[in-house]
Amino acid sequence: MTTAPRPFTLSDFDFSLPPDLIAQHPAPERSASRLLDGRAAAPADRIFRDLPQLLQPGDLLVFNDTRVVKARLFGEKASGGKLELLIERVLTGNEVVAHMKVSKKPLPGSTVRLAGSFDATLLGRWPDADGPLFRFALHGPAGETPWELMERHGHLPLPPYIERQQNAAHDPDEAEDSQRYQTVFARAPGAVAAPTAALHFDEGVLAALAARGMDAACVTLHVGAGTFQPVKTENLAEHRMHSEWYEVPHATLAALERCRQRGGRVVAVGTTTVRTLESWARSGQATGETDIFITPGFPFQVVDVLVTNFHLPKSTLMMLVSAFAGYGHVMQLYRHAIAQRYRFFSYGDAMLLERSATK
Repeated sequence: MTTAPRPFTLSDFDFSLPPDLIAQHPAPERSASRLLDGRAAAPADRIFRDLPQLLQPGDLLVFNDTRVVKARLFGEKASGGKLELLIERVLTGNEVVAHMKVSKKPLPGSTVRLAGSFDATLLGRWPDADGPLFRFALHGPAGETPWELMERHGHLPLPPYIERQQNAAHDPDEAEDSQRYQTVFARAPGAVAAPTAALHFDEGVLAALAARGMDAACVTLHVGAGTFQPVKTENLAEHRMHSEWYEVPHATLAALERCRQRGGRVVAVGTTTVRTLESWARSGQATGETDIFITPGFPFQVVDVLVTNFHLPKSTLMMLVSAFAGYGHVMQLYRHAIAQRYRFFSYGDAMLLERSATK
C-alpha cells in the first residue's frame, strides 16, 4: 500500500540566508546581473545577458508591463501625530485604498494633512468593515487626480528589506531607485512593487532575443504590497492570499495561440506573469482580480519556462517556484546560490527554470 506524501507546510520553505546577500543596490548594468541556469540537474552559473542563447527560436517571452507609482505619502493627523500612507490602488474619482502606518488610527471622517499641502479624508476600511486596508478621499489643489498627486508629492515604495532612510524626502539613493526600480518597458501605472525579474532586461538583451527569433508580449498585473505579506499559518490552506488586478490583452492572447501553433514555449518573466497567465487559464477571464495561491501540486496550464529572482524564505513566491520546478530541485538551487554568493531579492540576481513534470 502506497502512503500519500504529507502536505507541505510553511516550515518546508524556510532557509537560512546571510543578511549580506540581500542586495541593497542594483548591479551597475541591468544585464550584468548573474543568472543561475537551473534547468538541468546540475546548476550552471552564467550572466544575465547570456539569456538569449539559453532560449529557443519560436519561444514567446511574456513580460509584466506594470509601472511602479510613487505611492508612499507622508503626513500628520490634526493632533500632530505622524503617519504614512501606501496607496495600494486608485478607485473612482478621488478615492484611493491605502495601507496606513500610524501610532493611533484616526476615526472615519477624520482629515489628515499630507506633505505637499493637500488633505485626505478617511472614509472607512476596505474592502469591507473588517478589511485590512483603508479608503481615503484625496483633496488636491485644482482638482488634481490621485495619480497626479502621487507623482508630484509621493515617494517610491521600496521593499522593506532594502534599507533606505526612513524620511524618503532626504534619501540620497532616490535618483538611482527611481530609474532602476522600474523596468525599461514599464507602461501601465498602478504597482507598488516592481516585477523584479524584468529589471534585468535592457535594450541589448531585448534586441538579442528578437534577433534569435523569439517573440515578446505583455500582460499587466499591478503588484500590491501584499506580495511582501508574510505567511503566518503553518497550514498553507489557512493562508488568505491578497488580491491583485490583472489584464491579458487581446494581442497577447493571439501571441500565445501562435506560439502554441508553432510548437514554441511560453517563457514567463517573473512570478507576477505566471500568476496572470495561470489566472486567465483557470478562469477564462482576460481581466479581473486574482488571489491565486500557487503551491506544489498546482496544475500549470500555460507557462513552460520561468525567469525569476531569488525570493524570501517562507514566502508565497518560494512556494510558487517550488510548484513550478519541483520542491527538492528549487531548494538545491537555493543552497547553490547561497554557497556561490548570489545576490537575493528585488535588486538581486536571477534564475532560469523549466516546468517540472513531477512536483
